[in-house]
Amino acid sequence: VQLQASGGGLVQAGGSLSLSCSISTVTYTMAWFRQAPGKEREFVAAIRRDGGSTYYADSVKGRFTISRDRANNTLYLRMNSVKPEDTAVYYCAANVNRLPLSTLTTPRYAYWGQGTLVTVSS
Repeated sequence: VQLQASGGGLVQAGGSLSLSCSISTVTYTMAWFRQAPGKEREFVAAIRRDGGSTYYADSVKGRFTISRDRANNTLYLRMNSVKPEDTAVYYCAANVNRLPLSTLTTPRYAYWGQGTLVTVSS
């Protein structure tokens, strides 16, 4: 399974940015994580293939939207009202099988993309 993330770049605080992640095969649970310099990788958002149930970190709830295109096996992250603290390398992750709620917010996904850098200027 291969994941290819894209869409990162430089954006001003308060602006918007969209990330995409192309996935080579059908996966059940998909997510975005991020890692800022000197910090651990943290959960951002997750989505399940069936029904599209979504889950968000409190820090991005109401500002970010995760979605997926089942036909094209593509995962998206729409980032609105970005803040300087959103600056990080963003990684997409996927798991072929269903992950329980207790696990899908942790980095226990089997497959990861290469990461795309998002820089928010103040």
